[in-house]
Amino acid sequence: MLDVADQNGPLTERLVSKAADVIRSGRYILGPEVDAFEREIADYIGVEHAVGVSSGTDALLVALMALGVGPGDEVITTSFSFFASAGCIARVGAKPVFVDIRADTFNLDVAAVSAAVTERTRAIVAVHLFGQACDMEPLWKVACDHDLPIIEDAAQAIGSRSPVGPVGKLGAFGCFSFFPSKNLGGFGDGGLVTSVDPELAEKARVIRAHGSKPKYHHAVIGGNFRLDALQAALLRVKLPELPEWTARRRENAARYDDAFSGAGLSAGLLRTPHCRFEGHVYNQYVIRTSHRDALQGYLGDQNISTAVYYPTPLHLQPCFSDLGYRVGSFPESEKASAEVLALPIFAGLGQSRQQRVIDAVLRFLSDLR
Repeated sequence: MLDVADQNGPLTERLVSKAADVIRSGRYILGPEVDAFEREIADYIGVEHAVGVSSGTDALLVALMALGVGPGDEVITTSFSFFASAGCIARVGAKPVFVDIRADTFNLDVAAVSAAVTERTRAIVAVHLFGQACDMEPLWKVACDHDLPIIEDAAQAIGSRSPVGPVGKLGAFGCFSFFPSKNLGGFGDGGLVTSVDPELAEKARVIRAHGSKPKYHHAVIGGNFRLDALQAALLRVKLPELPEWTARRRENAARYDDAFSGAGLSAGLLRTPHCRFEGHVYNQYVIRTSHRDALQGYLGDQNISTAVYYPTPLHLQPCFSDLGYRVGSFPESEKASAEVLALPIFAGLGQSRQQRVIDAVLRFLSDLR
């Protein structure tokens, strides 16, 4: 699914040199490398303020804490996402309120968001899933009508754009992940909080260091959410390569699209990702088929790796059983969980390996017909 060593290989000398610089510096927690990375990544994303944190999950926690979300509050989010999108809401004591997704993009159904707002709603967590931006303009209208902040879960969407601007700049906060499998992957955990609001950005900076400002004075309760200097330094080496890597992912996606659309497949056999906006960055290339499990097994027999993101929607996870959702509560999320399959899409995949994936998928579907 992802060859991390292949991607990092050409950068090894620079990565090792930068790591040695950090080791010699004696500055391992925050410091000049984190400061420099925050400036550079803010410029890349196109946002005024960037705050390095310890993971994408902690980015969501920091954002919720900075907005004062807590017990008794409700936060609306999607049922079809990685667990952290909802888990962080529960961790601050609030109630996740799930809504269904659009069938074409896997992102929030804005009409469902509007219908889910109550007097206890405090925020909306919008997930830009698989690298494609949510439909932010109508979501803004819902948020403005009810005076609600939007937190963008952009963990899979660095560099993605919507018609109204880059992700990470479209809500009160943007939250990014540098987990090794991401388009900009680090060497362990790491994350980022972005904002256009200087006051909110400053709240995030204070919260990431135990709520301490000045040192040993705590007006608020925060956590240990700091980005390591070593991770920041290594990400600075990789960041200049990200535009080229993103372009290759898009080229790979276009080849898949062409191969599968040109095969005369009916929608019932296979559906390719719907690119609603041109800014898709394809953290994953996710197809849909009612023969998902059989196809995954067949590809595995051909030594082709695939993945299912996500096999169980969040509203059916055991830890959320007390919320009262049942099978059938969100049919589009449930159907997606039964049909989605992610194919290899990483920048270094190459045409020959990708063609092997394409040929195997088409052979399987041909046998079905």
